[in-house]
Amino acid sequence: MAKAGCLVCVLCILAFATVGRSYEVFKVEGDVYCDPCRVQFQTPLSKKLSGAGIKVECRNIETKAVSFRVNGTTDGQGHYVVEVVGDHEDDTCEVVAVSSADAACNMTVSRIECTTNSGIHTDARYANPLGFMTNHASPQCLSVLIHQIED
Repeated sequence: MAKAGCLVCVLCILAFATVGRSYEVFKVEGDVYCDPCRVQFQTPLSKKLSGAGIKVECRNIETKAVSFRVNGTTDGQGHYVVEVVGDHEDDTCEVVAVSSADAACNMTVSRIECTTNSGIHTDARYANPLGFMTNHASPQCLSVLIHQIED
């Protein structure tokens, strides 16, 4: 009986240690796509971009000084994963699309929280998809967008 009580005690301590764990490395992940309709959201005509360059940059809220920066590249499915080191509670962190395999696209920004004091209980942070837009809207976009409104 004493062994069982000791085991329960050890398990409780481990559980509390896990709950109170302070994450010092956050995995930021998301997708990069090309928006041929220039509507700044994904449509059925959007395609994921492989080989797109992104960066995560954290700046102090008050001083605007850069406190952290990391670069990444999307894989063959247009997905990226980068690690943000440190707790950035006093910072604003942004994921920025920097370069595209398709030269006709531009960049947009998505913000993320890299702090343990955000109510998120894992080390993963999922950014909204980043999009590059083409210089001109595809002629097919009007029918795709009308179809989405009707549904």
